Amino acid sequence: MLREIVEINEDLCNGCGLCVPGCHEGALQIIDGKARLISDLMCDGLGACIGHCPEGAITITKREAQPYNETEVMKIMVDKGANTVTAHLKHLVDHNETAFLSEGIDFLKKHKSEIAFDVDDVIDEVLENKPKAAADCATGGCPGSKPVAFDPGNIQLAGNRDKQASQLRQWPVQLHLINPMASYFQKSDLLIAADCSAFAMGGFHSEWLKEKSLVIACPKLDSGMESYINKIAALIDDAKVNTITVMIMEVPCCGGLLRMVQEAQQMSSRRVPVKAVVISIQGEVINEEWV
Repeated sequence: MLREIVEINEDLCNGCGLCVPGCHEGALQIIDGKARLISDLMCDGLGACIGHCPEGAITITKREAQPYNETEVMKIMVDKGANTVTAHLKHLVDHNETAFLSEGIDFLKKHKSEIAFDVDDVIDEVLENKPKAAADCATGGCPGSKPVAFDPGNIQLAGNRDKQASQLRQWPVQLHLINPMASYFQKSDLLIAADCSAFAMGGFHSEWLKEKSLVIACPKLDSGMESYINKIAALIDDAKVNTITVMIMEVPCCGGLLRMVQEAQQMSSRRVPVKAVVISIQGEVINEEWV
């Protein structure tokens, strides 16, 4: 996927090593007298190391790289001690990386009994000056971004037996908020739906969403289309989704969603079958074809 990541000019690098402790994620090491980026997935691209380089050898560039993986970083980082973990999490706070912060804190809580330092003290220090709403999100209290998987078959409908059960398998669903590496996306059949489609189509859940993972987006009103394309590419290459169904409305602006999927497909190393479904503003299927 295309993302921001550090780049080291070896002609300028003198191997002093000052950048290494500045990279709390452990992505940098001194090898053969030069600073080296040892893993794309451990570099968050936020550039904490830049300020420690006296030679100006480190810059941020945009290139094809493995997606950053907070869980893999935490696996390595906990052995470095409480101070390093605290500095890393504060680094995420300073850059408003709430999703990664939440993932890191979830890892600490899950492995609390295996970690040598006091996890609660670290979390308290990291979130000490963080606004309450943001702190709630970071610790998993924000339902808008906390990943949740569930079984639609276990949903109990109260009262009327004619009520239609939800077929939603996961949360969140908005493309800005999803993590392409979440387990519920792995090798799934993916439905990418325009925001309006579920409101227009009465049988959206039973006919289209059943047994699929879901992301929603609006190509006209949403911002950050490049990040959308990168996330879809990650769903193809890293989550290895089996198929993609793109559901769009008949209005012209909605076609941008299909174009994003096609762009992501071109960026990806895998080829995934893509079905385009166009529906009318009254919820009728106008066209359905593999593209």
